[in-house]
Amino acid sequence: MVSLGALLGPSDIRALAGRLGIVPSKRLGQNFVVDGGTVARIAAAARLTPADVVLEVGPGFGSLTLPLLGAAGSVVAVEIDAALAAELAAHLTVVTADAMRVGELPGAPPTALVANLPYNVAVPVVLHLLATFGSLRRGLVMVQAEVADRMAAPPGSRTYGIPSAKLAWYADVRRAGAVPRSAFWPVPRVDSGLVAFTVRDAGAARDGVSRAEVFAVIDAAFAQRRKTLRAALSGWAGSAPEAERRLRAAGIDPARRGESLDIGEFAAIAAA
Repeated sequence: MVSLGALLGPSDIRALAGRLGIVPSKRLGQNFVVDGGTVARIAAAARLTPADVVLEVGPGFGSLTLPLLGAAGSVVAVEIDAALAAELAAHLTVVTADAMRVGELPGAPPTALVANLPYNVAVPVVLHLLATFGSLRRGLVMVQAEVADRMAAPPGSRTYGIPSAKLAWYADVRRAGAVPRSAFWPVPRVDSGLVAFTVRDAGAARDGVSRAEVFAVIDAAFAQRRKTLRAALSGWAGSAPEAERRLRAAGIDPARRGESLDIGEFAAIAAA
């Protein structure tokens, strides 16, 4: 890394990669941000304060880490690439781990999540971190544009589905801008998008039912997306008539489809 306060440009990152002998890995989803304007925009959109402890996932060469360190009280990074983790460790706390499996972090509990996430694991990583670190109050993640649409989709929209519904259990989610593919090295084949979220006090339970119970209803409702809830939830409830009974007990029309339900309605079904 270079000195704090300086933004890493394309030449800096390529020089670091050459010195460390790192070739971007498709398997790890390594597309590093090399555009200074994009980095500055992400750091500003995260709305950090000196009271924040930032959890940064996938810091890479540290191009985004530098402005995060300047804005927050502290940063703890989770990096799966051992060579990159070793390079970053001179400047901040680094945990060498898969973000999908990290269970605890050193130091104070994180309050904000900022991440440039591999496209193929973005949603599972965010859900895992929200479930694991109840101290998180907000976040800003960069993901594939299509994934960003799904994460922030409202009920009734074409892209609303399991990611949108499960994230809504934890937080209010919104799109926070687009990121062109030219901002990365190597250049990906798709555009990216920013997703911001503000955590609500959902915790592990809501309306008397657990997160696991509600998520089971969500999974069943979207497993057969085009079917009515009476049919889609028949396996979950044990039979179609029992699914209808539970739906009516929750005040929900059995002829509706899962894509029309908000998180409160999913919880009501689980409670019924």
